[in-house]
Amino acid sequence: MKPDKQAESQTDQRHFWRRVHADRARVIVDGADYFKILRKAMLKAEKRIILIGWDFDTRISLSKDKSEEGDPPLALGDFVQWLADNRPDLEIKILKWKTSAIKLLGRGSTMVTVAKWAMHDRIEFKLDGAHPVGCSHHQKIVVIDDNFGVCGGIDMTTDRWDTREHIGQDARRKRPNGTQYSPWHDVTMIVDGEAASALGDLARDRWITAGGEQLEPLQLENNPWPDDVEPQFENLDITIARTRAEYGDVEQVREIEALFLDQIRRAEKFIYIENQYFTSRKIADAIALRLEEPDPPEIILVMPKTADGWLEQKAMDSARAKIVAAIRAKKDTSKFAIFTPVNEANEDIYVHAKIMIIDDKILRVGSANLNNRSLGLDSECDLVIDSRETNDRAIAEQIAAIRFSLIAEHCGIDEQLAADALTAGRSMIEFINQPRDCKRKLLPFEIPDLDTTEELLADNKLLDPERPDEFFEPLSDRSLVGEIVTRFTPSD
Repeated sequence: MKPDKQAESQTDQRHFWRRVHADRARVIVDGADYFKILRKAMLKAEKRIILIGWDFDTRISLSKDKSEEGDPPLALGDFVQWLADNRPDLEIKILKWKTSAIKLLGRGSTMVTVAKWAMHDRIEFKLDGAHPVGCSHHQKIVVIDDNFGVCGGIDMTTDRWDTREHIGQDARRKRPNGTQYSPWHDVTMIVDGEAASALGDLARDRWITAGGEQLEPLQLENNPWPDDVEPQFENLDITIARTRAEYGDVEQVREIEALFLDQIRRAEKFIYIENQYFTSRKIADAIALRLEEPDPPEIILVMPKTADGWLEQKAMDSARAKIVAAIRAKKDTSKFAIFTPVNEANEDIYVHAKIMIIDDKILRVGSANLNNRSLGLDSECDLVIDSRETNDRAIAEQIAAIRFSLIAEHCGIDEQLAADALTAGRSMIEFINQPRDCKRKLLPFEIPDLDTTEELLADNKLLDPERPDEFFEPLSDRSLVGEIVTRFTPSD
C-alpha cells in the first residue's frame, strides 16, 4: 500500500540535499552540443568559473567548427588561459580527481599547459585526493558566477565529443594524438537561478574539502546562459542529491541511493534508464521486487555492450551478467529489457549517460551510475525534476519529449514517429524491438558466458565494493548477488 502524501513528503526529505528553484533548465545530449554551449557560457563569465571533474584533458577541442582569426582558442587548455588573460576580474578554479592525474604524464603538451596555469595568478588547478582509499571524485560540475550551473555525466576530457548521429568512423571523433575512438553517448543538464547557486555551494564545499581556500558566494546580476540556447523547462524546482564517503570530519552521504530506491518503488507505468553500469545489488533487488508484482511497470535499461577498459570489462561486465541472469530467472520478465546501441557501421555506441525517466513525471540526470561505488563510495551529484507534486503538465510534456528524443536517437528514427507511437500507449520494449531498416538500432543485451577469472571478479566485487573497508576484507566475506540469487535462481 502506498504511503499517504504527508508520509511520502517526509520520506523524500531524507533522500536529497536541497530542493531549489531554477528559472531555466535544459538537458544536453552528447558532447558536441555540450562543449559548444559550455564554451559560450564561459565566454560570458565575469567573476568566477569553477570546473570540477573526474578528469580534464587540456588538449581537447570544445568545438569542431573552424575558428576565425582573432577568435578565442578552441582547445580547452588554451581557452582557459585566454579567458584569464582577457578577463581581468575573472578567477578560474579547476578541481580534478587526484588518482587520475597519472594520465597527465602521457598527454604531451598537457603538463606545459598546467605549468602555464600554475604561473597565472587567477588560475588555480588542484588535485582532489580527499577520499578513503579506493574511492574517487566522480562529480562533473561547472559553476559560472554562481548563476549558471552544469551537472551530469560529461567529463571535459578525450573520447567524450560526439554528435547525436554517432556516425561510423567519424573523422572528427579523434583523440589529440590522432587515433580514432568509438561512438560515445552522454548526457548533462544546465540550470540557472537558485539551482546554479546551490551547485556553487556544493562546488565551493568540495574545493575546501580538497584543500582549497574559502571562496565566498557571489551576488551578480550577470547570467551566463547562452543567448541562443532555448530552455526546455522554466520556473521549476530541482532536487539535488549526493553521494559522499566518510572521510575525516566529512560525514557519509547516501542520498542518491535512497532516492533511487524510493523512485523505483513508487514508479507506476515505466522506468527508462540509461546508465554505464548495472552492478548494485540494492538497485537490482528493488527492480526485481517490482517485477514480482501482478502488473509491474515496464523497466528498460540502455547500456554499453561492454565496459570501457579490460579490467572493467572483466569485473563490471561480469557482475552485470550475474545480476541480469538472476533477474531473468523469474518466470516472467516480459516487462524488463536491457538494450545496447549500435550505429550504421555496426559499431557499439558507448553509453556513459546517467539518466532516468519515470512515468514522464520524473527526470533524473547526474554523475551516478547504478553501481556500488556511485551509491556509497565516490563523490556524486544528481539533479532531479519531479512534476508529481505540482502536477505541472508542461513539465511532464517536456520530460516525455526527452524520452522520445532519446529513443529516437538510439533507434535512428524521427522523433515524431517515436512520440506518436509511445504517446498512444505502445510498449517501449515492443516499439524498440520492431524490425526496421534504420542506420542506428538498439540490440537486446545477451548475457555472456563467464570464465573463472570473471566469476571471481564479479562475485567478490573487486572493483565495485559497497563500502571502502571492503577493499581490505577477505574475499570469502563478500557476496555480489546473494539476495537476488537466493530469491530468483530456480532450484534444481
